[in-house]
Amino acid sequence: MTAEGSDRRAAYYARVAQKHMTPLWTIMSEAVPDEPRPRFAPAFWDYDADIRPSLIEAADLISAEEAQRRVLVLNSPSLPRGATHTLFCALQLIKQGEVAPAHRHTQSALRFVVEGSGAYTAVNGEKTAMSPGDFIVTPAWCWHDHGKESDGMMIWLDGLDIPFVNHLGATFGEDYEAPRYPEQRQPDDSAARFGAGLLPVDAPKSSLHSPVFSYPYARAREALEKLRRGGDWDSAHGIKLKYANPLNGDYALPTIASFLQLLPQGFRSLPYRSTEGAVFVVAEGSGRVKIGDQLFSFKKNDIFVAPNWTWYSFETSEDAVLFSYSDRAVLEKVGLWREQRGNGPAGH
Repeated sequence: MTAEGSDRRAAYYARVAQKHMTPLWTIMSEAVPDEPRPRFAPAFWDYDADIRPSLIEAADLISAEEAQRRVLVLNSPSLPRGATHTLFCALQLIKQGEVAPAHRHTQSALRFVVEGSGAYTAVNGEKTAMSPGDFIVTPAWCWHDHGKESDGMMIWLDGLDIPFVNHLGATFGEDYEAPRYPEQRQPDDSAARFGAGLLPVDAPKSSLHSPVFSYPYARAREALEKLRRGGDWDSAHGIKLKYANPLNGDYALPTIASFLQLLPQGFRSLPYRSTEGAVFVVAEGSGRVKIGDQLFSFKKNDIFVAPNWTWYSFETSEDAVLFSYSDRAVLEKVGLWREQRGNGPAGH
């Protein structure tokens, strides 16, 4: 191209830019890349060194009532806010006699209990007790509050689709007029109706979210242990199960996929990547995870993030159980979920 032609193009690009237009041919590789380009980096938080001390300090500085939720948000160093570009990860602490007041919002939320006992979550007036390792569902636009009636403190992880819902411009929230939403059903009523392998005869065929609010860790852990005996290990995931909606087999929440997996002692996984961005919590055990070119040693209650389309693999020094959640639920619904397995040694 001549210098004159180059100058004419530059002048043209400047004129259309003033009219808020962009020639596609100048940004094609950016708009439609050959493969996903993650917008955030791997991240890791040490529970004992970083998270827990900070939460305990917060408990001395502010009450649950004053804060509404005594929560610390874990932010990826490469994002302004959030653990991934679609998901929040946060840790919440509640003390004896406190109530995190009732509210509701259009974001879906999950809880994964980290430590303590004697606290509860109530969803639309139905209470469920919380124990370490329990997975608890708080569907979008459902009233929910938390409380603790016994000694000590309790800590759990909050996972929400806040960045995703905010990106869509569909965020609404509302505080209830009282700290507690009125009790509507006996505690764990939904587990009796939908969580025992039985369904009410007039149950709907489907629902956007699971009608079960609490998935106890003891039951999920037992399932993993029984499957271990069959020896049917996945080369990348060990034994990995999803938390499911009993009405239709879909994920428990429409926008957040959630999983529990067992990696046995001495397990070395094949490298794996997919289009989902995932947050992992170590429920049991220890080992190492390589995410991209970063290597992290993990132990119980540590938290790490694997970005979308980024290779990761595990090595375990003892049996490890990992809870994880991701945006796979959305990606599958719109036909954008893909996965890839790498080559290399694997086994246990």
